[in-house]
Amino acid sequence: MSKEQNKPLDYKYIEQLMKESGALLEGHFLLSSGLHSPYYLQCALFLRFPKNAEIAGKLLAEKIVKLGKPDFVVSPALGGLIIGHEVARALDVPFLFCEREGGIMKMRRFTPPSGGKYVVVEDVITTGKSTLETIEAVNAKTSADLLGVACIVDRSSGKLQSLPSPISLWQVDFPVYSPEDCPLCKDSSLPLVKPGSRS
Repeated sequence: MSKEQNKPLDYKYIEQLMKESGALLEGHFLLSSGLHSPYYLQCALFLRFPKNAEIAGKLLAEKIVKLGKPDFVVSPALGGLIIGHEVARALDVPFLFCEREGGIMKMRRFTPPSGGKYVVVEDVITTGKSTLETIEAVNAKTSADLLGVACIVDRSSGKLQSLPSPISLWQVDFPVYSPEDCPLCKDSSLPLVKPGSRS
């Protein structure tokens, strides 16, 4: 098999790695939104393996450079830190991050370049809220232009109104149900589980 044939380019490869790492779970889950779903994705379990982070970082970097090479990469803490750093390493540019202070996303530790272009990198984009807050935090400190937004998994279903379409390795739209309409609740063999970190 040639190197090109062996190169992981399609989303099925990322899905496979997600499952192998335990990041993609199937069952009956209570989401932080209060909705129920047969799937739960916890990207941190995928990124705990450095090789996965390296692979995803290189693949995203290859997609990003088609827009042009950014002068720096920015991610929101905490979820975007590992993949943002890997993308920056693959692009050989500086990596900066934003973090919440008093509930507000800020760039506390860095002074970004006054010009050039940047890209925001996350692990998963769903509503785009933290991505937008990151962009606002960067724009408050620099005149650099946003080149694009990138993530490992795009769960936005094309509903992001204030952001450019994300560059991603996997676009997925898991089914979700209200508790009263959840078909999984009717199956007594599937107990409701609440994973994740937010109450």
